Amino acid sequence: MQYGSFNNNQFPNNYNPRVNVQQQQHMVQQSQAVYAQQQARQRAQQTQAQQLHQAQQVAQVQQQQQLYGAHDAGSQGNPALDDEKMTELVYSMYNIDKRESALLELSKRREQYDNLALVLWNSFGTMAILLTEIIDVYPLLSPPALTASASNRVCNALALLQCVASHPETRSGFLAANLPLLLYPFLNTTSKTRPFEYLRLTSLGVIGALVKPAGTDPVNPADNAQVINFLLTTEIIPLCLRIMQHGTELSKTVAIFIVQKILLDEIGLTYICHTYERFHAVVNVLGLMVNDLTHTQAVRLLKHVVRCYLRLSDNPKAREALANTLPDALKNKQFDALLKSDMVTKRCLQSLLATVYPPKTPEP
Repeated sequence: MQYGSFNNNQFPNNYNPRVNVQQQQHMVQQSQAVYAQQQARQRAQQTQAQQLHQAQQVAQVQQQQQLYGAHDAGSQGNPALDDEKMTELVYSMYNIDKRESALLELSKRREQYDNLALVLWNSFGTMAILLTEIIDVYPLLSPPALTASASNRVCNALALLQCVASHPETRSGFLAANLPLLLYPFLNTTSKTRPFEYLRLTSLGVIGALVKPAGTDPVNPADNAQVINFLLTTEIIPLCLRIMQHGTELSKTVAIFIVQKILLDEIGLTYICHTYERFHAVVNVLGLMVNDLTHTQAVRLLKHVVRCYLRLSDNPKAREALANTLPDALKNKQFDALLKSDMVTKRCLQSLLATVYPPKTPEP
């Protein structure tokens, strides 16, 4: 048969063109129905991801309020949860199908239950579940493949881990188990996408909770020394310095908060000023931050930068070196307008300058 010729044997004997068209129409309708279902599922997934994303944003704001002692206005309308409800949510994490929603709910309400850290730490298998949630994200770090949904889920687990890190009765065990080291792969990421930024910020919040006194009670000096000694045996300072240089304003704020807390401890100050390399690494990043602050005018960051410099000036060798390395922007009153409403930081800056550049006594 030549091309273009017609052969009846090409079709079965019962072939009916009208029926074939009807079948095709039916197949098209089925395809359209399947496509519509797929679109509906995608919209539902997008809606769920957006809801989780919004919930994570609220959690991050609450985290910052906790770190800096701000008042949490958003929690006033939520009554405190009773023991039974909180325990029910914790046990819901044992069910893999309920775990994600349980993590979200516990993260949102963690400030309403004072003993949540004790329940998480002492209930069978709960800490293992939280650590599994953290470790499961490792394969998504390099190459960067972290989605918003995956980031929100692990950040909710990290928020619960922060409760354990901040509670005075669980902090020591948290350190003894070397649990902060599990967060360092997150802090070591460099992707600037929002999922990675949330991951770094929440991980910093856990470390920030370690160095911050729990609640309103003054921190036990022995506990504080344990925290600082542990952190100084790890890479937390280089990790924080890199985030202070390249992170977002919020991440920079938490990172420098951690460095400031380390400096405020005598062990931490001695460690950083022990070698010129360590001292130079810190003041180099602080200097870069000052240069950036001349453009961004972020007063909250400036407050921490000034306090870090002031604490470094307590060390004689560091004070001598600061005389040659202190940024000009701190010396030429460039931030006076920015600090007009922050007299505490302004006095800290004046004290820093008076310490580093003491007035010369006239020769007789």
